[in-house]
Amino acid sequence: MAIPVETFHLSAKAKGTLQARIQQMVAEGILSGRFQRGEKLPSTRKLAKHLGVSRITVTLAYTELLANDYLSARGRSGYFVSDNAPEPPDFGPLAPREDRVDWDQALARRYTGGTRLRKPDDWAGYRYPFIYGQTDPQLFDHANWRLCAMQALGIKNFTALTMDQFANDDPELVTFIARHTLPRRGIMAGPDEILVTMGAQNALWIAAQLLCADGRKVAVEEPCYPELRGLLNNVGAEVQSLPVDQFGLRPDSVPDGTQVLFTTPSHQCPTSATLPRSRRDTLLERAADMGALIVEDDYEFEMSFLRPPSPALKSLDEDGRVIYVGSFSKSLFPGLRLGYLVGSADFIREARALRASVLRHPPGHIQRTAAYFLSLGHYDALIRRMSRALNERRTVMETAIQEHGLQIAGSGAHGGSSFWMKAPDDVDTEQLAKELSWQSVLIEPGAPFFASANPPRNFYRLGFSSIPSERIAEGIKRIGTALAKHGAGR
Repeated sequence: MAIPVETFHLSAKAKGTLQARIQQMVAEGILSGRFQRGEKLPSTRKLAKHLGVSRITVTLAYTELLANDYLSARGRSGYFVSDNAPEPPDFGPLAPREDRVDWDQALARRYTGGTRLRKPDDWAGYRYPFIYGQTDPQLFDHANWRLCAMQALGIKNFTALTMDQFANDDPELVTFIARHTLPRRGIMAGPDEILVTMGAQNALWIAAQLLCADGRKVAVEEPCYPELRGLLNNVGAEVQSLPVDQFGLRPDSVPDGTQVLFTTPSHQCPTSATLPRSRRDTLLERAADMGALIVEDDYEFEMSFLRPPSPALKSLDEDGRVIYVGSFSKSLFPGLRLGYLVGSADFIREARALRASVLRHPPGHIQRTAAYFLSLGHYDALIRRMSRALNERRTVMETAIQEHGLQIAGSGAHGGSSFWMKAPDDVDTEQLAKELSWQSVLIEPGAPFFASANPPRNFYRLGFSSIPSERIAEGIKRIGTALAKHGAGR
């Protein structure tokens, strides 16, 4: 690997001749570890031109470093950091800098703090990872995704790959969403009513910024996706949490004066409850009476392998008051960060302008690759394969859960990839999760999903998208054994 010539700068504070200063500059780069053994230095001509010195000065500096075994010469190839160059000394951790900025005063707004979901970076190294929302590499269609990515890199797609599209989206992806994805949910929308986003999280952020700022009265489900509460708190919304039951949100619990409601009717997060059709109709009527808007997060609707999904709220909306959030990140892979917003043209116009002010548009190559993967039928084939696998895993989990006496608090009536679980009242699942991690078992404690200062500590979520069927029974057994020990200690 060649060291870029731009890396070299002569310090105006350094003392000595130009030759000595160049020697010191190179030696310090080696001793600090910035220049590694075997890396090629710039040619004497190139470095001399860059530093504004004579070539003979650089040559003499290199020669001296060569004699001291900092550098080696390889025929006509040039100069390299010697294999015998001194090892960088281990100075230990750097001394802390004195930061004289009062960040409590300097920061106009904070985004840290609050409750967030956390997953170990090394979750894939656990043998029993009951982690929600991660991709199983055995199920993903690597070969066809790679082919679609290569196709998107071709000269035919040069414009989609390289052009700054300003506020626009890939027309092929938008066309697929409008003609294929949304009609499956009973939604008809034109291109001016669709916005591609960087996943559902970005879509929710845009909706929160446009609809919920400056003290707007906003209602969310309890429990709910923790990051949503963070988004709403950051824009200064007045947030009220509405408890859900085994059927999801109760329309009569939405308080008077609510201006925006966020809901997950098809697959409540995290309980997996599905809102019945009667409640959907009543909820729309309630919102219309109050003049409220509804943001519908329809995540994971593709995973309806038990029975067809219920109609989306957006498909029942005749007033244009439902903003629909969809995502390919759950059904393809979370690192894709590709979702979409669907709403009235007036709303999408403002959403497009807001997105453009922050990140212009999602990368063109990613959009075009996804468009090919979707339109060539690979996506549908992947969904069918995932549905079969998840259905099998769900069956294995239900059997193991029953065998070991665990309690399911919520499971998707239509499918999904997780169970919402309830431990005995006196079990803290944060502590349980730590104990299980020592046995290579990962579970997700449920407390972060609740808004209260003293949330129930005995709920937890078990995802099964990332664990093979043959490991599920043993993993559930270990959870049951750990819970039994807690019971024995009472």
